[in-house]
Amino acid sequence: MLCNRIINFYQNLDTGNISFPEGIQVMNPYKGENTDKILRIINVFYQKFYNDNNPRKLILGINPGRFGAGSTGLMFTDTIRLNENCGIPFNDFHSRELSSDFFYRVIEKFGSVYRFYNTFYIGAVSPLGFLKINNKGREINYNYNDSKELQQAVLPFIKQSLLRQMEFNIQTDVCFCLGTGKNYTFLTKLNSELKLFDKIIALEHPRYILQYKSRQSNQYIEKYIQIFKDYA
Repeated sequence: MLCNRIINFYQNLDTGNISFPEGIQVMNPYKGENTDKILRIINVFYQKFYNDNNPRKLILGINPGRFGAGSTGLMFTDTIRLNENCGIPFNDFHSRELSSDFFYRVIEKFGSVYRFYNTFYIGAVSPLGFLKINNKGREINYNYNDSKELQQAVLPFIKQSLLRQMEFNIQTDVCFCLGTGKNYTFLTKLNSELKLFDKIIALEHPRYILQYKSRQSNQYIEKYIQIFKDYA
């Protein structure tokens, strides 16, 4: 079953012997302080929504953030959406991510969580995230494309991970890229090399929308829905 392949993928994610730029560290929620809890979450989630071998279209974000996939192991899914939208009870800890709120508004508008996840698989260009200590001594999210040094360092890992995710019966006519800037540019170049998809369609990233275009968030939700339904 597809759920078993996906779970196995995340359980075995590892950046190997990558030499990271100074001050950057990998964030691997599948091997860390809350590993047992996160593995429990992803097992229940993927068995609930991916317990089949149906083909799906791929949506790729950038990489996990601390309060979304960094907390639950699921892209754009914090613990609030896990409980309220996915119907998966979880009270061991609490996380909230604004991007998750936006994305689940899209999911509900699409029809239901079952319909959405039966149509799409959500991954990330880099399925592991990164952290940096800021000048106040706090951990902050750091994206794979925030520096050329990090992007170059993780390129082999990204290629390998993307090829493995293509084994999840992913349809190759189109890939949806979340991020119209650096993420789209990088993925387009990578696709030219690996020749995985006929077309890549970029959508504004939820974080960008909520940070800079929050008043137009409903318009962006409609844009997501229209594009998803055009290709679903």
